[in-house]
Amino acid sequence: MRVIITGAAGFIGSNLSRKLLKLNHIVIGIDNLNDYYEVSLKVNRIKEIKDENFSLHKIDLENKEVMNKIFEIEKPDIVINLAAQAGVRYSLENPHAYIDSNIVGFMNVLEACRHNNVEQLIYASSSSVYGANTSLPFSTSDNIDHPLSLYAATKKANELMAHTYSSLYNIPTTGLRFFTVYGPWGRPDMALFKFTKNIIEGKPIDVYNNGDMMRDFTYVDDIVEAISRLVERKANPNPEWSGKNPDPSSSYAPYKVYNIGNNNPVNLMDFIEAIEEKVGKKAIKNFMPLQAGDVPATYADVEDLYRDIDFRPETSIKDGVGKFVEWYLDYYQIKL
Repeated sequence: MRVIITGAAGFIGSNLSRKLLKLNHIVIGIDNLNDYYEVSLKVNRIKEIKDENFSLHKIDLENKEVMNKIFEIEKPDIVINLAAQAGVRYSLENPHAYIDSNIVGFMNVLEACRHNNVEQLIYASSSSVYGANTSLPFSTSDNIDHPLSLYAATKKANELMAHTYSSLYNIPTTGLRFFTVYGPWGRPDMALFKFTKNIIEGKPIDVYNNGDMMRDFTYVDDIVEAISRLVERKANPNPEWSGKNPDPSSSYAPYKVYNIGNNNPVNLMDFIEAIEEKVGKKAIKNFMPLQAGDVPATYADVEDLYRDIDFRPETSIKDGVGKFVEWYLDYYQIKL
């Protein structure tokens, strides 16, 4: 199939591109290569995609005219929207970037799908949509009306917008709530990257909520495997859906939302310990209060994912962190 992946130079997008190319799909990447973090990392991710069936368009999703032209020319069967302004904390500093990319950009993706007979849209949501929820594990059937950051609010808005287009135009849409993705080629603004860098360099690491945090860390290969299986499974209407007792994760329309998480939350201090063991060096810890917009715990219920595609993420923290540290040392040519 012909697959457009937005955010193709991103952490998940570049890994997914390689996976789908191995499965003999044609991948058309879209990415603006912005400088939210080091552009060279994005460029090098693209360089790793060595396949004649891959191409890249360097554009902003907000550019409606160019987006429409690319869809008209490329004629994708499937669109996977991974492009977004990421980061909970950055959304406190630069909220307009989230509206531009995550709302306006996503609107342009939906319209391009509508006008170009795209067979299905898969898009990134986030575990952050659970916001103030404290009932664990987080279920896709939970109410998500209390986001704690603008980033989370834009991701919930994406789910609502997708449902509208599924309902009005019968476009199958599948939303994926990712839980703390990590692994080789990861983002420099994420905890694993920052912790590894600072521990190696003997600099302090900021440990929020005084270390009393649980995260359902999910290895990138597990995320990519789940998406590649969902490419083969369009969202379908749920015949049992009822407006009297509406299930938020499905619909009378061809609409579905899944959690993709490890289903095994890990204490932040244990996560740090796994990095320390692999690096062979203790962290200098700077204990901090819980940050605005953060939640103390995340935990994904993935039973519907397992039911529908016979897959549940299960890479251990030891293995996943180990692979990241090995990549980091190789990429930056560091000898311990």
